[in-house]
Amino acid sequence: MTMDLEVLKCGNCERVKLGVHGLALGLAALCGAYNAAAWLSRREQHLAVNAVLYAVLIAFEQQHVSQHIAELRRPKAEPQATTGAIAEIAPLVAVVAVAAADIAA
Repeated sequence: MTMDLEVLKCGNCERVKLGVHGLALGLAALCGAYNAAAWLSRREQHLAVNAVLYAVLIAFEQQHVSQHIAELRRPKAEPQATTGAIAEIAPLVAVVAVAAADIAA
């Protein structure tokens, strides 16, 4: 079975992916802060382990958030049809500009 979902491809649905990883980052930060504070208060070993695991998860999610932000900031390539259409219209625009200049003068 093959899965050809658009959301799984790089460059698609980046805002949704950013939101999911941002939410995971916020939740990991909240849980990590709670476990660190609880460990400082009670000094139970499992709380220290949890705080360290959440710190690793925070770093992991921060990388994902950074990658999605970078993908959103990347300039989009223009489709070939648009580039060709602009090349075809450019001489017409020049003629119209000359005609407008003649009318204005």
